[in-house]
Amino acid sequence: MEQHPLIYPQDDHNQRLLNNVHPAGWRNPEPAPRYNLVVIGAGTAGLVTAAGAAGLGAKVALIERHLMGGDCLNAGCVPSKGLIRAGRAAYAVKTAGKFGITCGAGAGIDFGRAMERMRRIRAGISAHDSFERFSKELGIDVFLGKGTFIGPDSIEVDGLRLRFKKAAICTGARAAAPPIPGIEETGYLTNENVFWLTGLPKRLLVIGGGPIGCELSQAFARMGSEVTIIETANHLLVREDADAAELVQQSMLRDGVKLSLNAKILKTEKRGADKVITLEQGGKTVELTGDEILVSVGRAPNVNGMGLEAAGIAFDPGTGVMVNDMLQTSNPRVYAAGDICFPYKFTHTADALARIVIANALFKGRQKTSSLVVPWCTYTDPEVAHVGMYETDAHDKGIEVLTLTVPLSEVDRALLDGEAEGFARVHLKKGSDKILGATIVASHAGEMINELSLAITAGLGLSAIGKTIHPYPTQAEAIKRLADVYNRTRLTPFIKKLFTAWLKWQRS
Repeated sequence: MEQHPLIYPQDDHNQRLLNNVHPAGWRNPEPAPRYNLVVIGAGTAGLVTAAGAAGLGAKVALIERHLMGGDCLNAGCVPSKGLIRAGRAAYAVKTAGKFGITCGAGAGIDFGRAMERMRRIRAGISAHDSFERFSKELGIDVFLGKGTFIGPDSIEVDGLRLRFKKAAICTGARAAAPPIPGIEETGYLTNENVFWLTGLPKRLLVIGGGPIGCELSQAFARMGSEVTIIETANHLLVREDADAAELVQQSMLRDGVKLSLNAKILKTEKRGADKVITLEQGGKTVELTGDEILVSVGRAPNVNGMGLEAAGIAFDPGTGVMVNDMLQTSNPRVYAAGDICFPYKFTHTADALARIVIANALFKGRQKTSSLVVPWCTYTDPEVAHVGMYETDAHDKGIEVLTLTVPLSEVDRALLDGEAEGFARVHLKKGSDKILGATIVASHAGEMINELSLAITAGLGLSAIGKTIHPYPTQAEAIKRLADVYNRTRLTPFIKKLFTAWLKWQRS
């Protein structure tokens, strides 16, 4: 596949995208004598930091060397959810018979059209992250080029020197490739270029059974690819509760995804048009052949080539820029936010960290990352959403827990939707209704987890959710049912005996 240094294919939609996020002929402005804040990197963290600071009256410079919008817009959340939605549509057609719906002979999958739809929508969204908007509407000095620290209070870009009172490093992370013999020569896809595809790979080999690997594997399988996931562990989504991961795993197997678990990859090679992975599994050597290899084994921070040493900024090539709880680096003038410094590499955490940087860097705030309540969601079908502690986390901290689970098979709307495989679960501090953590497995778990995230953030117990009227019928009713289950645990035999005696006396 021919590759453009920025994005592919070169159609009208991607040209519109580039006009917004990497405009040809962009002329960098004349730098101000000094900036309140200089931001390096225009992904989610950088955009929110720059826009928020400028909105409060700060003189801000924003530097981006590649594409405004970062991974989320160009190679992450936006394009992946477009593909996942197409996969869900294909699955809905395939399984329509269980609802009494018969699809016509013309039903089919057009991968090219699905990807074209994604590119069209992405191009429209990109206007919000554009050079034009940030420079003209928000009044930010936007620089296209590589930003490099040349001192503790100065950054150089395109031969221009930008002096700052404070700076924020928001350069994010990139897809990490495992040290597999032959992988570079064989060629592979990552989330950064898999959305460049215009034709569906007939056979797709996916290295890594984490969230990205699972999401894309299921989507490609539903679109018609023969997908095999290669994973070193004995099941997918190892971070999640075992029963939650098992529900996803079974769903993917039904979609035709093949699994090579407990596998150690020995090498990859190219044989003509085929790409071959040789692995060791169960004491045997196995070869898997595909048309494309997708690598999804983690992220590497973008710390190289920024002159961090010149600014006295400590960093680690594996984990990124080192920050304290208030996101301040070893250079007190410089802060960091997003994937470059934080273990939870999500768009919504990058947004939250950016707000902490604005408060702490510009207004001497004392906001801390340790106070954040961070939910996340893996967008398979069913989705797996989580917030707070897992049961093992609580045990490790010596906290006794009461774990409550409501199966979706007990929720009317889930049954009617044909989406009854899943559950809602909370971990409570034993002896109270304090919510320590929660997991939801459901087709729209990412939408449902917000109620529990709000409760934990606001310090509301499960009883508060129980007192809240929920529309019927909805799948979110499962969360209210958790409160009902909790209330029943409080009805001990002694209390029930007292209630019975009281009611009997009332009748006399």
